[in-house]
Amino acid sequence: VLNEAGPPPTRTRASSAQLVAARTAAGIAGCPASSALPAVEGGLPDLTLECLGGYTTVRLGGLRGPMLVNLWAQWCEPCQAESGHLAAFAGEQDEVTVLGVNYTDPQPALAIEFAGLTGLTFPHVADEEHELRAPLGIVGIPYSLLVGADGRILARHPGPFDSLPDLRSWVEEGLRR
Repeated sequence: VLNEAGPPPTRTRASSAQLVAARTAAGIAGCPASSALPAVEGGLPDLTLECLGGYTTVRLGGLRGPMLVNLWAQWCEPCQAESGHLAAFAGEQDEVTVLGVNYTDPQPALAIEFAGLTGLTFPHVADEEHELRAPLGIVGIPYSLLVGADGRILARHPGPFDSLPDLRSWVEEGLRR
């Protein structure tokens, strides 16, 4: 079930320095370097999003895979339920990069805390204004995308993964396309 409810209306802001310090303390990896590669048809939109916690940005259109991109928020119960599967998958991977998108989440400090507590230590960008909604057709979260080596989106998975084997199977099947 996708969580279509919006985030809580309360916005709390910590300084960028505090957020970066919290991200580092939580063991969350820094964001991938932006690429000058051109965006590809059928790929991620050519948008630039800030790394969760600030200081750097990532141009999504230049990213190449294989990469699992997962949209989530700390207030989203289905996102919370699948977080352990994502953490385990990212921890066992050498071939598939994982990138989180903290989506429509007005409280980056809580998002960083949640990611750290649940082992989501792969890089995350933030899309507080749901810029990805229209170009990717997002109707709710969690929502995952599998990006191929050529930058094209190979598969989409609306809703949570119920288990680590389900997540692995979805990725393996998507990479065979």
